[in-house]
Amino acid sequence: MNSDLLDSVLLQTDFPELKLHASGKVRDVYRLNGEQLLFVATDRISAFDYVLATGIPHKGQVLTQMSLFWFDFLREVTPNHLITADVERYPASLLKYSDQLRGRSMLVTSADMVPVECVVRGYLSGSAWKEYQSTNAVCGIKLPPGLKESDQLPEAIFTPATKATSGHDENIPFEEMARIVGPELSQQLRDLSLNIYKKAAEYARQKGIIIADTKFEFGRTAKGITLADEVLTPDSSRFWPADKYQPGHAQESFDKQYVRDYLEEIRWNKQPPAPALPAEVARQTSEKYLEAYRQLTGRELDV
Repeated sequence: MNSDLLDSVLLQTDFPELKLHASGKVRDVYRLNGEQLLFVATDRISAFDYVLATGIPHKGQVLTQMSLFWFDFLREVTPNHLITADVERYPASLLKYSDQLRGRSMLVTSADMVPVECVVRGYLSGSAWKEYQSTNAVCGIKLPPGLKESDQLPEAIFTPATKATSGHDENIPFEEMARIVGPELSQQLRDLSLNIYKKAAEYARQKGIIIADTKFEFGRTAKGITLADEVLTPDSSRFWPADKYQPGHAQESFDKQYVRDYLEEIRWNKQPPAPALPAEVARQTSEKYLEAYRQLTGRELDV
C-alpha cells in the first residue's frame, strides 16, 4: 500500500464549531439543528469490540455509498432518513470541510430511534450458529435438527437484539422486544425487516453475493417509521461470495475477516490497546470492501 493511500485515511473528524452528537466505532454524528444530523463515516475499523489503530482506505466511502445505493433501491419499500449526500447542497457553514465530507457523509433527518436492532438471518452463522448448537433454536425460534454451520434456513428469521453502547449487542426473543417497544410496533418492524431482507437478498444473489444476515435500525420521523443509519453494508451484514459458498463451516466473506485472522495469528489478547495493522492487511481489507461495492452496485467507487 503506498503512503499516499495511507495518508488519505480518515480516523478522526474535527469540526470545532459543530456539536458532536455521537461518536461510534465508525461514524461521527454532528447535530446541525433540531431536525438535521450530519453523518460522517470514518475509515476506523473495529475487531473484537475494539477500534484498531490503523484505518482501512476508502472504508468510510464504501459504507456511505453502499448505504445510498440501498436507500434508493428500497425507496418504494420504506422511507429513509436521507436528505442529501451532495456536499454542494449542505449548509454553507460546512463547505469549508468539503474535502473531508465528500463521498463519506450524509445529511439526514433526526429520528426518534427504536432502541432495538432489527436483525434478519437467512443463514445459520455467527452467534446464531452457537446458540443453535446448544438449543436447536435461535432467539426462541425452533429450527429443524441437523443443520450445519452456514446452512440456509428454511425461511429467513427475525432475531432482534438490544443495542449495546459498548461490547456485543445481545440477542433477545421477540417477546422481549414487544415488551420494550410495544407489540404493534414490534410486529410492524419484524414484517418490514423481513420484507427488506428478502428483496435485497434476492437482488444480491443475482450479483453473486449471499447476504447471510444483516441488521437494520429504524426510527420515527414525520414520514412515520423510517430506515436509518447504515443499510446492508459489509459492516452491518455478512456478505459471502456465492460462487464459493459451501455449508458445513465458516464462509469467506466481504468484510474484515483479514483483520480478524491477523489478530488471531498474532495472538492478541483482545484487551486494549488494540494493535496497528500491517499495510498489506489494511490493503487486502480495503479491496474486499471495494469488491463488495463493485459487485453489488455495478459501479466503481469514485475515489
